[in-house]
Amino acid sequence: MMPIRRHLLLISNSTLHGGGYLEHCQEHILKFLGTQVKRVLFIPYALHDRDSYAKTARQKFEALGYGLDSVHESPDPVDAVKKAEAIFIGGGNTFRLLKALYDSDLIAAIRKRVLEDGVPYIGSSAGTNVATVSINTTNDMPIVYPPSLQALHLVPFNINPHYLDSDVNSKHMGETREQRITQYHEELDTPPVLGLREGCLLLVEGDKATLLGITKARLFVRGKSPSEHEPGHDFSFLLG
Repeated sequence: MMPIRRHLLLISNSTLHGGGYLEHCQEHILKFLGTQVKRVLFIPYALHDRDSYAKTARQKFEALGYGLDSVHESPDPVDAVKKAEAIFIGGGNTFRLLKALYDSDLIAAIRKRVLEDGVPYIGSSAGTNVATVSINTTNDMPIVYPPSLQALHLVPFNINPHYLDSDVNSKHMGETREQRITQYHEELDTPPVLGLREGCLLLVEGDKATLLGITKARLFVRGKSPSEHEPGHDFSFLLG
């Protein structure tokens, strides 16, 4: 069996309150991509205006010293993935993103590049959602219908980006994020869900997973009480 060569940087949010686009995690991105990567392939499918989105991402990555190509500008998206030095999937609507990945035949191509060829993968928000088993634990509205909720399965668990704690002073009577994840785990054979609060990210290198950033994460495992984890925590057991 071939060893899994994955290199993933899974970010909860693209913009942190008080900062610019990817500013809160740019040092992590620089360290993650290093000097070997020269160009990044951006997948802007989560937003409707792909040109504008690509422009925003290009400005940021060029400021960090990397060229950026957007897959929507390529006549052959699968070929663009096959030639990519690194892949970045940005945030937006997770259903729109996953449908476009299926429509463009990119699911298998991305999986091969990341899991077999070791190409670095950066996901932010929706881009983090699709890196997991499924998009069942996204926060987004199903504005379009992908052929399946099964995602890239780069890791064997789910993530809830932008995880939000309930406000004890709020008069809002809707379900909390924790209640919704608990409902998900009422179904059989549902994987763990890692709630990534804004400001935190997960680094996955092969079979090692480490929480990075400035906020804690909340882990939900079916049949167990949720647990809190500080930055630096080793989540490698979730990859087993």
